[in-house]
Amino acid sequence: MKNAIILHGTSSKPESFWFPSIKKFLESKGYEVWVPSLPNPDKPSLGIQLPFVLKNGKFNGETILIGHSAGATLILSILENIKVRVNKAILVAGYAKSNPKNEPQPILQKEYDWKKIKMNVKKIVFINSDNDPWGCDDKHGRYMFNNLGGTLIIRHGEGHMGSDSFNQPYKEFPLLERLLVN
Repeated sequence: MKNAIILHGTSSKPESFWFPSIKKFLESKGYEVWVPSLPNPDKPSLGIQLPFVLKNGKFNGETILIGHSAGATLILSILENIKVRVNKAILVAGYAKSNPKNEPQPILQKEYDWKKIKMNVKKIVFINSDNDPWGCDDKHGRYMFNNLGGTLIIRHGEGHMGSDSFNQPYKEFPLLERLLVN
């Protein structure tokens, strides 16, 4: 069964930004789509969100995982902990290490088992911008790409690709739609 899971980031919800339009797009392609309201969204914690997604999510060889910001970071931990190889993971404005100026990020693991993550996904795509105001920028995309391979797409001037604080409504995401059908 073709299914997709879309995970929002910090202080977001399933109705935020491009999540509804991507859900509708995937449903039109025959996917069962789950866009959960992650617990504790204002302070995402791996100890709370990872068990929630592992317990309630469905994972198989046709699953697509899509995450934004902290939701993208959560996908790394999901891939490290599932026992099946999913079809695709797309991490938008993701990161895998703290910025020196930022406060601690409880959604991050201290270290990642890159080999295990890579084994559990057929295709992985990173989309980062060169001017992300939260620091989830092209350097973070390059770091994940260097550890996992896949495809790295660096957007120029696209910010966080969805942010209320920085007035980036980002209601549609045509690039993501193109990546989902390939």
